[in-house]
Amino acid sequence: MGKNRSTANDTVSQATPRAVQQQPARTDLGNLKGKKILVAYFSRTGENYQVGMIEKGNTHMVAEMIAQETGGTLFEIRPADPYPVGYRDTTRRAQQEKQEKARPKLAGDVPDWDSYDIVFWGYPIWWNDLPMIIYTFLENHDFTGKTIIPFCTSAGDVLTGQEGSFPQHAKGAVMAKGFGVEGKRAQQQPEMVRPLVHQWLQGLGLVSARK
Repeated sequence: MGKNRSTANDTVSQATPRAVQQQPARTDLGNLKGKKILVAYFSRTGENYQVGMIEKGNTHMVAEMIAQETGGTLFEIRPADPYPVGYRDTTRRAQQEKQEKARPKLAGDVPDWDSYDIVFWGYPIWWNDLPMIIYTFLENHDFTGKTIIPFCTSAGDVLTGQEGSFPQHAKGAVMAKGFGVEGKRAQQQPEMVRPLVHQWLQGLGLVSARK
């Protein structure tokens, strides 16, 4: 969305692709034995920037990789009022929501929320920020005692740059290093993205090195 770094899909237009970037944050997640992991994500299908019409969103694809690597439970963050199929229509709505600091309603909630210890949450970058529905998700839950780990897709291998403020919305949470990857690569070259996801998770101590 916008001509800077944002689009209305799972990518960010005209962002310069760079190496995977991780925001300085907690790296030692401690003893992970018995920890329960949730992989929550918001991902848009339909007409998307750079990849055309898609049936599975870019962020969804990365979320599946994380769940497969960690054994985490997948949960899709869905709006009560779905976004349009058309790319431009979605960019306009997303821009208006950002200007209004809207908090779109969620279509459902995470079953057994209190049982999770680690919460991955994924999103596309829209207008250089989180989609407003992600703020809804964060602000609707008590993260006390939980570790949150952001991941996103965009037109470059980047995060939003605003990750340091996320614990203000996810009350009680401790944040670990996030992951950003080009949505086009996640969609069209998942075999290239999967090793990057593994490397990131290994650095967090969530998976072992591959032999």
